[in-house]
Amino acid sequence: MDSITWDDFERVELRVGTIVAAEPFPEARRPAYRLQVDFGTDIGVRKSSAQITDLYDCDALVGKQVVGVVNFPPKQIGPMRSECLITGFYRDDGAVVLAVPDQPVANGAKLG
Repeated sequence: MDSITWDDFERVELRVGTIVAAEPFPEARRPAYRLQVDFGTDIGVRKSSAQITDLYDCDALVGKQVVGVVNFPPKQIGPMRSECLITGFYRDDGAVVLAVPDQPVANGAKLG
């Protein structure tokens, strides 16, 4: 594992957002959803593709708070431009468990 400095960590904008829309993303190479996540007034709503179909369905995702990286450059994923990276942890079976706050916090709150 490579070591990073505190300055490296501070450059990563890990923010809390609330999923406001989720839909299947059939054009993705691997099963995924298209998400719209509200990161608060300063950042706004960002789009993301998330490979979380094993453990989550679209209806249950709407209203869920998640942790996302909001300062990556946009990435073209098939026909959509992903504007943030939603974080999660891989289980042994390959399914992704979302990284979420265990208490409600304001959209846009920074992990620190």
